[in-house]
Amino acid sequence: MDEKRCFQSKDGANLTYWRWSPPQNQQNMPLVLLHGAASNSTRWWHFVRHSHLLADYCLLRPDLRGHGESLWRGPARIEDWSQDIAALLQHERKSRAIVAGHCLGANIALNFATRYPDQCAGLILIEPIAPEAVTGILARLRRFIPLLRIALSLIKLLNRLGFYRRRLETLDLQVLDRRVQKAGQDELKTMLADYGSPCHDLKIVPTVQYFSNLIEVLRPLPFTGARCPTLVIQSNGHSVTDAKRTEQLLRKLPQVEFATIDSDHWLPATHPDELRELIDNWVLRKIGQSG
Repeated sequence: MDEKRCFQSKDGANLTYWRWSPPQNQQNMPLVLLHGAASNSTRWWHFVRHSHLLADYCLLRPDLRGHGESLWRGPARIEDWSQDIAALLQHERKSRAIVAGHCLGANIALNFATRYPDQCAGLILIEPIAPEAVTGILARLRRFIPLLRIALSLIKLLNRLGFYRRRLETLDLQVLDRRVQKAGQDELKTMLADYGSPCHDLKIVPTVQYFSNLIEVLRPLPFTGARCPTLVIQSNGHSVTDAKRTEQLLRKLPQVEFATIDSDHWLPATHPDELRELIDNWVLRKIGQSG
């Protein structure tokens, strides 16, 4: 059964998530699936339809605070998202979980494992963003973090004065992904630009959260504190990060394994079957069907 649920965080935020319950096994360890910046729980539509874990694992797909139906005028930060995952597990009455995340979601997953090591049984980091390994526009953006913080403060002030958008567009990544998967090679690069375009992202997230996402995704990653097995899945392209440099940094994690897919970021959209197979096989091998 797949159903939409809501819960309240410790600070009173109303947060939304989707829960897949296996038909026969209601007591199994959950797999928490975290989307990236300016995204939502529909990022995992393909995985939830085709994963071999569906028979045995409870799959939890939250709309992270400030995204999708978990509207928040905060803005949300790494600390908030990590605490929200802990609150979600408490709401589900689960003591531990495997946590997977894509892009910013991968960074959040690693931070959660560091802050709540006893609650994290395994980590799956898909295209994580290490500031020391960023390329392209993110590398240029690092120099302007102080200016982004000033802009964020001004936007927060405007929000408190009542100046903010009352309505935001919705995003169904199944629609966007299907377009990408049907596109020819000539169209693909242009279409993938929508996934990281400011014009596109600002339509679906509050402005304050958009600027906060830029700051949070470039925060240093914690390489100590996580004690669980970890799988890192990267694309070998260079438009967002340098995969080799990222691997060098993440080798500091205990019990870490690496896998690479021949692509240029956005693996859930461009290579969903290869990604699903890597996740399925690793979870069954490391955690097992019993959880």
